[in-house]
Amino acid sequence: MADTPDRESPRSLFSVAAVARIGLPSATPSAGPGSVTCEDVRRYVRRAALILERHRALLDRLDAALGDGDHGTNMAIGFAAAALAIEIDRSADAGDLLRLVGHTLVASVGGASGPLYGTAFIEAGFALQGLTRVDARRVAYAFDAGVHGLARRGRCAVGDKTILDALQPAAQAFRRGVEGGCALDDALRSSACAAHAGMRATIPLVARRGLALRLGERSRGHRDPGAVSCFLLFRAMAEVRDGQAPSSVKTAARPARSVS
Repeated sequence: MADTPDRESPRSLFSVAAVARIGLPSATPSAGPGSVTCEDVRRYVRRAALILERHRALLDRLDAALGDGDHGTNMAIGFAAAALAIEIDRSADAGDLLRLVGHTLVASVGGASGPLYGTAFIEAGFALQGLTRVDARRVAYAFDAGVHGLARRGRCAVGDKTILDALQPAAQAFRRGVEGGCALDDALRSSACAAHAGMRATIPLVARRGLALRLGERSRGHRDPGAVSCFLLFRAMAEVRDGQAPSSVKTAARPARSVS
């Protein structure tokens, strides 16, 4: 059965309420541009591992309609391994940590997702090489590097029904926010909302890459599981910056009506 919008469960992470937990950037940017430290990176990867584990079954179900049905399992295993790896490695170089995450994903995530996500993290790591504290503009540069790396590795473009359909809009939204004067945290919330919109935009697309390519028109009407996991990763970043504990839910001051 096609995964159509009118059949969503109220408990689905794709509901408007789920995105409202992130919120939209405030009209007045937060004081100070913000920055990211190596400990922030570690907290983010831990949070991502928890969110992916929580949605393992859902991602597997979405992937079963288009691929091997193991995307959730592979991503949960890969990010659990990455979280452990960067806890053991106490490097104070943000670039080194991201490259370690990338190499761990390549080694531990099955299917195409490992090399794709791994390349994105490795390229982002090169962009942050030698930095212990990263400002918002450098984060934007790292996101762009990740986008270009994944697109090159996957030989894909927006509209092909892949991870890139969520990743590129998220990176673009972050850069626009930063260049418009938003603080890092506000820009991250905006990027998470853009990833959500990009994820939903894969529903009517016909796959042009990956295993789903063989389905042709039958791939239409389903969310791409890679775009879904990409949204989850951006949601994890926004939640970590909001200071959410792994089991808590923070209600946004403004509902995310614009990404429903």
